[in-house]
Amino acid sequence: MFEYAGWGKKRRLSQIVAPDGRAVMLAIDHGYFMGATHGMEKPAEAIKNLLPHVDSLMLTPGVLRTDVRTDFGKGIVLRASGGNTVLDKDIDNEEIILTAEEAVKLNASAVAVSIFVGAEYSHQTIMNLAEMVNDASRFDLPVLGVTAVGKALKDKKEKRYLTHASRLAAELGADIVKTYYCDGFSEVVAKCTAPIVVAGGPKLDTYEDVLNLCYNAVNEGAIGVDMGRNIWQSDYPAAIVQGVKAVIHGNESVKQALELVNSLCNDENKRRELFEVTNKDIEESNIH
Repeated sequence: MFEYAGWGKKRRLSQIVAPDGRAVMLAIDHGYFMGATHGMEKPAEAIKNLLPHVDSLMLTPGVLRTDVRTDFGKGIVLRASGGNTVLDKDIDNEEIILTAEEAVKLNASAVAVSIFVGAEYSHQTIMNLAEMVNDASRFDLPVLGVTAVGKALKDKKEKRYLTHASRLAAELGADIVKTYYCDGFSEVVAKCTAPIVVAGGPKLDTYEDVLNLCYNAVNEGAIGVDMGRNIWQSDYPAAIVQGVKAVIHGNESVKQALELVNSLCNDENKRRELFEVTNKDIEESNIH
């Protein structure tokens, strides 16, 4: 994996992908278009008990500066595209919000750029990725290409579309592609020339659903997951993140991992709602 890369890029990728070739990424960048979404109103507090169990954080430059300690020694994947909001008719009107040089100044391991293939601003977002790949190459900085869907493409989480979008991201030079799990996912992986991490997506109904997603993804070829809401919006975030880690890095079955999660569902690990959560909050949190 990554045999083509120079030493600097391999070094940065090693902060994201563990020596076993697997990756548990914690996505907390949702605020760049969702605002203060529930469960991540206070990022530092939300992630403090999760950090020991993940390989890297995917987040915005602002939250990195304000809510992550400078002695954090794991991977940092910085959100580099944005300019959209859930308040618009859709969320695909993105531009580059972070240069590769600024990301390097922040000691990033990689940057992430979303592409909305087939959406109204498809061309613009694809060019965002292409331009970032070129910019990042000056610093041997890895790029994560994210196959995003938004509102208009919400029904596109299926094999044909995800195969097309993932391969497109790889063709443009993404070092890792983040996409969704789907029926026939092994074909998506087989046709993508870059390693794939699977997005968690909106919050699932049960912990077993979350663990099944992780298990199926890696057993069909993904190198790991980049999961957010299914961890930090859950009732017991520190419990489910350890279950995810057990599947990804421990090669445990869903049954074994679920037993671990259930054993950790205690008062110490319970998440407290800091603010009132409305139906509108939940609806907006489920976009994308």
